[in-house]
Amino acid sequence: MIRGLWDRLERLERDETGSQGLEILLIIAAIMLPLLGLLIIFRNEVRDWVMDIWGKIRREADKNESDFIGNL
Repeated sequence: MIRGLWDRLERLERDETGSQGLEILLIIAAIMLPLLGLLIIFRNEVRDWVMDIWGKIRREADKNESDFIGNL
């Protein structure tokens, strides 16, 4: 019985299935965690930048809409 358990533990130690998935997950985490940290640190600047761009898009859309309605 102990020999069978020992053999299973040796097979488990040699088994490398799943290690590639774990390595990919660790690489993705190593890339994403610093980016997430930067996004958290600079969240106010990013929010202001997005709001500025969104405001420009809205003003341009409103201008085009009023031009379109004026041409009717």
